[in-house]
Amino acid sequence: MSVHKEVKKVTTHTLQEMKLAGRKITMLTGYDFSLARIIDEAGIDVILVGDSASNVMAGHETTLPITLEQMIYHGASVVRAVERALIVVDLPFGSYQGNSKEALNSAIRIMKETGAHAVKLEGGGEVVESIQRILSAGIPVMGHLGLTPQSIYKFGTYAVRAKEAKEANRLMEDAKALQQAGCFALVLEKIPSTLAAQVAASLHIPIIGIGAGNGVDGQVLVVHDMLGINNEFNPRFVRKYRNLHQEMLNAFQEYITDVRSGDFPNSKEQY
Repeated sequence: MSVHKEVKKVTTHTLQEMKLAGRKITMLTGYDFSLARIIDEAGIDVILVGDSASNVMAGHETTLPITLEQMIYHGASVVRAVERALIVVDLPFGSYQGNSKEALNSAIRIMKETGAHAVKLEGGGEVVESIQRILSAGIPVMGHLGLTPQSIYKFGTYAVRAKEAKEANRLMEDAKALQQAGCFALVLEKIPSTLAAQVAASLHIPIIGIGAGNGVDGQVLVVHDMLGINNEFNPRFVRKYRNLHQEMLNAFQEYITDVRSGDFPNSKEQY
């Protein structure tokens, strides 16, 4: 009789304990069953079902076009694969801005229809009302400040945010407001490392960085970027752990060659 090993699930409380203990939090994006299963097996703490699916899965230029239905599809696919990691799903553009009732409805749909553990949304003081409303339903919320890709047309650029003192002060105020509102963690994207470290030191909730230096409580990367599947995107903050673009290209080309030469399938590969 095989003894089923009980997997200790990562919760929002786990992340808080990790920050207190000075243990770094690991987070990667995931959008589908097969990859999410491998990411979870590796021992990642958090899987973010990011609206970056709009770029890497659907080929859109920005994160804006992806719909709530599509995020639910990706979220549910990831949930079916994962045993240990905390799963956070992005609320897509247009599903929460400007209307806290709509924000609550979107978050409820994500939780009910995916089985995920939390939602993430972008913005500072302007989304506090939505965050409080979502939290009132018992749904954990992760915040996101700095470069907020859903606001790309407002910024007009993907450049580093909060380099000027005024914007840096505003970001610190927003971070404190999100903590006060009840967010269990924050993502800081593409801001100076000194500012990110200050935020992490000033707040008691975990701060997870992407392009925000090493002074934060954890890191997140888009899985297609760190695997080198996504070949065109080479910002300074991405470390490519593999060049899967080349590996996969080689495999596909070998397959084409073998089929054309009659080498595949061979005698052992047929019935």
